[in-house]
Amino acid sequence: MKKIIAFLTALCALVCGINLLTACSASDNNDKIKIVTTVFSEYDWTMNVLGENKDKADVTLLLDSGADLHSYQPTVADIAKVATCDLFIYVGGESDEWVDNALKNVTNKNMVAVNLLETLGDKAKEEEIIEGMDGEEHEHEHGEDEDEEEGPEYDEHVWLSVKNAQIFVSAIASALGKIDGENASVYTKNAENYNAKLAALDNGYKQAVAAASTKTVLFGDRFPFRYLVDDYGIKYYAAFVGCSAETEASFETIIFLSGKVDALGLTAIMKIESSDGKIARTIRDNTTDKNQKILTMDSLQSETKKEYAEGRTYLKVMEDNLSVLAEALG
Repeated sequence: MKKIIAFLTALCALVCGINLLTACSASDNNDKIKIVTTVFSEYDWTMNVLGENKDKADVTLLLDSGADLHSYQPTVADIAKVATCDLFIYVGGESDEWVDNALKNVTNKNMVAVNLLETLGDKAKEEEIIEGMDGEEHEHEHGEDEDEEEGPEYDEHVWLSVKNAQIFVSAIASALGKIDGENASVYTKNAENYNAKLAALDNGYKQAVAAASTKTVLFGDRFPFRYLVDDYGIKYYAAFVGCSAETEASFETIIFLSGKVDALGLTAIMKIESSDGKIARTIRDNTTDKNQKILTMDSLQSETKKEYAEGRTYLKVMEDNLSVLAEALG
């Protein structure tokens, strides 16, 4: 609801100012393909597909402030960029609930949109609350009106699967080909070359899991890696679902997860990059041995263009995640 109110406020301001913003955009980038991406992974994939044609495009990363998808609120300038762009790439989950209204107000009627969840089709996964997971806050947050019938809520962290990434890269290449037909074959070739790297990384994950002594990970944290673990048949336990805003786990959850560490003989307890590790350490403190490593996997939720310019890429982060996962699985 807060996001809807923020969107409507921004939309009112947009109606008053969009002509000026559009004029400025057109004068600055008249001959460039205007592309808007929401999250870092989309931005990086797009830059790889553009390849030698990067200078022909003006690529925007909306979540460029370090905020993650769940807390992002569009500004007037953000909505104006969406309204006037040639290609808009977004996740399409509940955190993007503002997008539907934004797309109704586009001024570029030839805009091509790539919705990642729609692109996945039946490969998209509904969110799940598994045994031991703190789920009360999540159920309250998304079930305020029990009489209101709602559709399924999908896990938005689709980029954390290198298998999914290959699907998205191909979709981006196809979209760019529609906009810039003259270079369609270039975009297709660039996508094929990049997807070969993703396929090699996918094979690396397969090999690491095949050689592992255990096939279970345990997160004392949110769990945004469901697409990744499902790809390789890894079982998981976690304190919260991936979109949870909770920072404190219940006593029951801590004891349950500590017991799982002991029962499974796990040598590592995991967390994500934005966590202070408090829950993971508390779980460790309640195990028998109290000597498990606390390992961090990066969920690619708050990277910026500045980090990209400094060499941080989707491939590098997912390669690092592979190393951490291999260590956790032993």
